[in-house]
Amino acid sequence: MSLDPALHARIHGLVTSQRVVLFMKGTRHSPRCGFSAAAVSALDAVLDDYATVDVLADEAIRQGIKVYGNWPTIPQLYIDGELIGGSDIIQQMLNTGDLHRALGLEPQDRVAPRIAITDAAAAAIRAAMPDGTDEVLHLAIDGAFRPQFLLKPASGHELVAESNGIRVHFDAASARRAEGLEIDWVDGLRGQGLTIRNPNAPPAVESIDVAELKRRLDAGAVTVVDVRPAAERALAPFAGAENLDDGGLERVQALPKDTALAFLCHFGNSSRGAAEHFRGLGFTRVANVEGGIDAWAREIDPAVPRY
Repeated sequence: MSLDPALHARIHGLVTSQRVVLFMKGTRHSPRCGFSAAAVSALDAVLDDYATVDVLADEAIRQGIKVYGNWPTIPQLYIDGELIGGSDIIQQMLNTGDLHRALGLEPQDRVAPRIAITDAAAAAIRAAMPDGTDEVLHLAIDGAFRPQFLLKPASGHELVAESNGIRVHFDAASARRAEGLEIDWVDGLRGQGLTIRNPNAPPAVESIDVAELKRRLDAGAVTVVDVRPAAERALAPFAGAENLDDGGLERVQALPKDTALAFLCHFGNSSRGAAEHFRGLGFTRVANVEGGIDAWAREIDPAVPRY
């Protein structure tokens, strides 16, 4: 199957627009599938800046990129205009150091994190581990410091930490985020389960309403980041807000990590994903504006158009 020349030119322009380009579902700040989220987590571990293309926003690009690189799935990573592969390949390259080499970076030291597992947690993990299988315990920690336990075979490239007789496998990105992690077992009114205390995780994203946002703006105590597309921002502007287009992402990322940030979108949904992303970058005072610009127009400033 061949591509229409105009579509081929569009895709080629995107592929070569920056040195590193990830075609994905959703955005870097708000991935919309697990594979795209895993690819972003791996790239975030080694890069501060790279381009993403949301294939869900353009069906022609979504189908055309599969033909352009003769690769049937999304996400797809390009470095220097060359197709590298999808999510599994990106993660494998991170673990082996090949991703660093492809990017011209010095490989990171491969050191397993120090972790602590309580007696109760160790007993629960042993009881849950199946017998007679080649599956081992993995712990993935994404860029927003969300943990996920997985049982799957070892690839041989993971970093393995041991505590209380339990071996936990980490990919390279998760290992960097897991130093000093503590795993415990709770049994209370809310049920039973493993809990994780991660000293590296920034404070949780705060939920604020538009009245609180106005109070902080009046006090000069917050920077608003409007994550809506440019067309929506033009339709209902939020005066003085930063955006993530045309260099805005770099400006916000360069702010001191203790800058108070409030993320705004249409209704408060996609902005939460962006807030979590910046929390994962180490920002310690991050809020999501619940209800978004729609609530602002209804409750604070009726001159702002609703749409």
